[in-house]
Amino acid sequence: MTAAQLDERVTAFLAAHPDTSDEIGYLRARFDAGLAWVHYPVGLGGLDAPRSSQRAVDARFVAAGAPTNDPGRIGIGLGMAAPTVLAYGTAEQRARWLRPLWTGEEVWCQLFSEPGAGSDLAALGTRAVRDGDAWVVDGQKVWTSMAHEARWAILVTRTHPDLPKHRGMTYFVCDMTAPGVEVRPLRQATGEAEFNEVFLTGVRIPDAHRLGEIGDGWSVARTTLMNERVAIGGASEPREGGMIGIVADTWRAHPELRTAGLHDRLLRLWVEAEAARLTTERLRLQLAAGDPGPEGSGAKLTYARLNQEISGLELDLLAEQGLRHDEWTMRRPASVDFTTRSPGYRYLRAKGNSIEGGTSEILLNVIAERVLGLPPEPRVDKDTAWKDLPR
Repeated sequence: MTAAQLDERVTAFLAAHPDTSDEIGYLRARFDAGLAWVHYPVGLGGLDAPRSSQRAVDARFVAAGAPTNDPGRIGIGLGMAAPTVLAYGTAEQRARWLRPLWTGEEVWCQLFSEPGAGSDLAALGTRAVRDGDAWVVDGQKVWTSMAHEARWAILVTRTHPDLPKHRGMTYFVCDMTAPGVEVRPLRQATGEAEFNEVFLTGVRIPDAHRLGEIGDGWSVARTTLMNERVAIGGASEPREGGMIGIVADTWRAHPELRTAGLHDRLLRLWVEAEAARLTTERLRLQLAAGDPGPEGSGAKLTYARLNQEISGLELDLLAEQGLRHDEWTMRRPASVDFTTRSPGYRYLRAKGNSIEGGTSEILLNVIAERVLGLPPEPRVDKDTAWKDLPR
């Protein structure tokens, strides 16, 4: 499908749907017309069109004032769950989950990290035991964004403790309303509770909700993680978009705050942010031709470092004004928003960027081994059964 043909499809859809008062109905119709994820298969929200066409399609709907699916609220579903369901789901699973995921009718979360298995995800210990046509799951997950609003969760479990840690995992979709699922808020340095800890006690998951083969959960999880890193660090931004634009606007609006040293830091970070933006655009073009690879780790690594340095510059620029933080309420936000919050919030929240979605230390290993081809670090537990590992 050419760009012109796709544009004609959008024009015809907009003409046929002038009434946007029923937002969910409108989004369902857009999905059914193949104008949700245009690169997805026909019948699953797409038209088998090039991935690179998505931006132009989205821009047409924005210009027309069409309803949005609130991507900030359903980002985990869009960026992580959907690509995994598409890659590993059965026809029935795709048909059941992708449409309400994209329309925002069903929010998703990610049950991966555990108190003893954060950076080393493959060390996880949440157990899933087969019981007829279902699995019984017991364990604890932590740092789970949106668990307090989620209907579904992507979940990695330990099904074969006698095998080495990377080979004994199985991947499921968990109903967050099922008996035995308990969500508790985790209060953060910002004062709010954006993420949670989740306890799973005797939770029954139908085998029909398994993604991929039994014991092959690590392969499925890697698909999720690669998409997650691109989703976090690979977002499309205009020039001076994101954090650097906020600080640049503050600099222009308050000449009394300027010093030579701060000016030098701003110029350096502006150049680095622009280089990162252009590099991310190149990455997005590469993604248009295939699945995300390890290069997404570089984008996420840079995003985290720049956010932390830029938010630090903002506080130094504002001096005592930057120390104010008036948001010490137990908020339960539906998304992370850096643009409309206070400088104090941005500074504190940016600290999490080098942890969420893979710690910066792990991403450096990924880049060293899978991008630069350097020798891997020694791993003494590679061939040891998970049950025999010290914990």
